[in-house]
Amino acid sequence: MANIQYYDVILKPVVSEKSMNAMAEKKYTFLVHTEATKTQIKEAVEKLFEGTKVKSVNTMNLDGKTRRRGNTFGKTAKKKKAIVQLTEDSKEIEIFSGL
Repeated sequence: MANIQYYDVILKPVVSEKSMNAMAEKKYTFLVHTEATKTQIKEAVEKLFEGTKVKSVNTMNLDGKTRRRGNTFGKTAKKKKAIVQLTEDSKEIEIFSGL
């Protein structure tokens, strides 16, 4: 397993209609490193965003899509998505406030 630091775990937030609606329930969706575990994701969110406390983390592995260019076929890179549920007394994550 790779030695992943907490600042390497979260790659970018997922901005979609479904993830924006889940923010009302304090659920935030991120693309994360493919080898990151749930405990590493929890630690990264709590360290990167001050005042947040993570209640639970749900992850899903997304396989790469098959793409075709001419006669050759290939696959895009694999991704891992994490849905982070914050506790009731936790602060909100500020990067989503302007969206």
